[in-house]
Amino acid sequence: MRVTVVGCAGSFPGPDSPASCYLLEAEGFRLVIDLGNGALGGLQRFAGLFSIDAICLSHLHADHCVDLGAYWVVRQYTSDGPRPPIPVHGPRGTAERVAGFGGENTASVQARFTFRDLEPATTEIGPFRVTADHVNHPVETFGFRVEHAGWRLAYSGDTGESDALVRLAEGADLLLCEASFLDGPDIRPDLHLTARQAAEHAARAGVGQLVLTHLVPWNDQDRTLAEASQAYRGALSLAASGLVLGPGAAPAAGR
Repeated sequence: MRVTVVGCAGSFPGPDSPASCYLLEAEGFRLVIDLGNGALGGLQRFAGLFSIDAICLSHLHADHCVDLGAYWVVRQYTSDGPRPPIPVHGPRGTAERVAGFGGENTASVQARFTFRDLEPATTEIGPFRVTADHVNHPVETFGFRVEHAGWRLAYSGDTGESDALVRLAEGADLLLCEASFLDGPDIRPDLHLTARQAAEHAARAGVGQLVLTHLVPWNDQDRTLAEASQAYRGALSLAASGLVLGPGAAPAAGR
């Protein structure tokens, strides 16, 4: 499995990264997890527009899914005619959400994407074994565990503190975990994790490597890393657009 961080900015795109988007590749199959603001442009640095085989959406907040509307335009209006539908795995209501981005009707969106409702379960998507479970966010949101050839990736989606995330990440080789907040007196519960909380989840799960993502552009990145390092002693780094992870990839260093 090869994992490319396309976008890792939290809540809105930053100057150096689109919002959430991750490209997973194995055996010639390309799975995209999340497609937030600006991600479709960044994705083209790493994969052809029509080389994507399936998409998973953790939830329907715009910074994780809005560019699926732009991708519908791409697949609908190619010079050689509309492209066949590809699977989109997402929470209930994904088709209606995507249709709303462009003022389209649901049927036109469904002609380009085959929507499949996520449930807390394990399924096969191409060569990947994907386990989804609900995590702790104001809208229906899923975290994922993705396995291929003995290598295990966990992805938090957006979440506050969550036992389900620890279960998804148990023994994983890599945890891509949101770290939207820094420690402070006014942290809203059940919304996002602080860097320290993300690290605590990684430590509880016994993961081999922790990469902090969903990094809100105005946060101090050095402080994010420092707060996480108090709770997790393994390989720790911050996500960055273009970062490649997976078996054989050198652990990302520090920042």
